Amino acid sequence: MPQATLEPPVTVSSTDDSSPGLYTPRSPESATTPDRTGEPRLLVSLATYNEAGNIAALIADIHKVVPHADILVIDDNSPDGTGHIVAALGETDPRIQVLHRPGKLGLGTATLAAMKFAMARNYDYLLNMDADFSHPPRYLPGILAGMSKYDVMIGSRYVHGGGTENWPLPRRIISQTVNMMVRFLFRMSVKDASGAFRCYRVSTLRNAELDRVRSRGYSFQQEVLFRCHKSGAKLGEYPILFANRRAGVSKVNKKEAVRSMSMLLYIGLRNVFGLELRRG
Repeated sequence: MPQATLEPPVTVSSTDDSSPGLYTPRSPESATTPDRTGEPRLLVSLATYNEAGNIAALIADIHKVVPHADILVIDDNSPDGTGHIVAALGETDPRIQVLHRPGKLGLGTATLAAMKFAMARNYDYLLNMDADFSHPPRYLPGILAGMSKYDVMIGSRYVHGGGTENWPLPRRIISQTVNMMVRFLFRMSVKDASGAFRCYRVSTLRNAELDRVRSRGYSFQQEVLFRCHKSGAKLGEYPILFANRRAGVSKVNKKEAVRSMSMLLYIGLRNVFGLELRRG
């Protein structure tokens, strides 16, 4: 399946969301109102746990770059009040919505919830970002421009022009090793299959057999990309500099990292031996 890398432009202007949740403040009826700007209907999703120091500034920065975007925050009952901050912002800005969940249910289930939300409300694109400023909003125009040619655009650290900021050597080695393993086992030529900074065509998500996604932790990003790839999606990459978080504490969990690596090996070996065929 064809995949490609988009280089930066020469000129740049300055499966389980069944757990209890409550969307605020907009009703489903108002959420399906057609976009009046002529732009594709875009939903930006942000999964949060204790991001009170980042969330308001991040939402403001996103809207500076893509003012037509709706933003959905999936908050896992953050003790620092992140969800309440977003709900208050949504009371005065109809572009902002929040899904309050009862506890830490994982990044994978949060992203799946956003995908189902986007499909149910007929958005054109779903763009997922981390909520800690490690995915700078300045890259949004380049990623969105790639959607004219591709079905999934990846904000990529490992194509020409991309990189990481102040990462220790062991972390870089682990990340690159995982991506090499995924390229081999999943038969995908993308350089960065593990990053969460991505834009999906919502019609691609409808066809990607998301009910087959087993991962709920760090391996979710690789598996959902694999499901899109198996559905025939064209994958593109746009270079980004992955930045360290501005505020708060990293959520990296070593036990989950080991569990996710095991899941990737399991799915990858199934793919190599022809056991991950498309249904029908």
